[in-house]
Amino acid sequence: MKKRRLGKTGMVVSEICMGTMTFGSSCDEKEAHRILDKAFDSGIDFYDTAEIYPVPPEAEYVHATEKIFGNWLKTKKRESILIATKVCGPGHGWFTPPVREGKTALDRRNIRVAIEGSLKRLGTDYIDLYQTHWPDHDFGFEETLEALTELIDEGKVRYIGSSNETAWGTMKSLEVSHTNKLARYESIQNNFSILNRRFEDALSDICRREQISLLPYSPLAGGVLTGKYNGPTPPENARFTRYSKLPTERQRRMAHRFLNEGTLASTKELIEIAKEAGISVTTLSVAWSKQHDYVASTIIGANTVEQLEESLKASDLILSDDILKKIDEVSKKIPYPMG
Repeated sequence: MKKRRLGKTGMVVSEICMGTMTFGSSCDEKEAHRILDKAFDSGIDFYDTAEIYPVPPEAEYVHATEKIFGNWLKTKKRESILIATKVCGPGHGWFTPPVREGKTALDRRNIRVAIEGSLKRLGTDYIDLYQTHWPDHDFGFEETLEALTELIDEGKVRYIGSSNETAWGTMKSLEVSHTNKLARYESIQNNFSILNRRFEDALSDICRREQISLLPYSPLAGGVLTGKYNGPTPPENARFTRYSKLPTERQRRMAHRFLNEGTLASTKELIEIAKEAGISVTTLSVAWSKQHDYVASTIIGANTVEQLEESLKASDLILSDDILKKIDEVSKKIPYPMG
């Protein structure tokens, strides 16, 4: 598997990163270890997790993912694995995190508590890439970046990154880092797929000019780009089928964002493009994601080894200019289907 440099760092990572966000809830430990073994044997050396995983975040399962990954890590040489994990963002935002009684923040104390917990669960003494899970622009960046820089100086973290960040937030963080001589965010982990190309509007230019790497998550748009929702009947146990029936308004709105007339129509056309290319729409979508110069590694997820195999087929695949043009035509015909 090919590798790419992460930002301006010394880290060179596999083009595909193994995401773990379902490990411990919809995917049990035995199957999770099978998936991780398959990923490792396929050349993936970069793995992403978070202190609040698995998702959706619930007190019943919280921290399970890092524990499962930590147990698997014991079977490998630590130096052969590049680990990315995350500290919770603010607890007063769009949901209440099931850690620290929901009183999370990106201040020094919370970052300290979070990193010590992650190190213990993962069974390691350092994290390769430590990310803020979502920002708190009203709090500012000074204390956050000071605390993260201290962790780098202590050898507990090698590099830092952001997640779910905006164009303004990215540039502001760079200004604070430069002015105060602090570590800078070397990566940004945001939602990016053929169905959600918002990153291309401004953030892609920032990444190119500032040498920040995108780590796209949800390249399959939460499973929509597998084509499983395009059948006559929605799959009963699929994520957005469940979400659409929940009493929680936020999850119903999320289901509609991912699953609507525009996303289904786009996926239908993409399925035909994939057929012409002789591949699945899953493989097409992962290959498209990693075929951007500002992307270091595309994060894939799976609940079974079989699901993983379709994504892995994209590892050495380069889409032709003709295929890329056809994908662009779908995006122009149905712009921003996820809003």
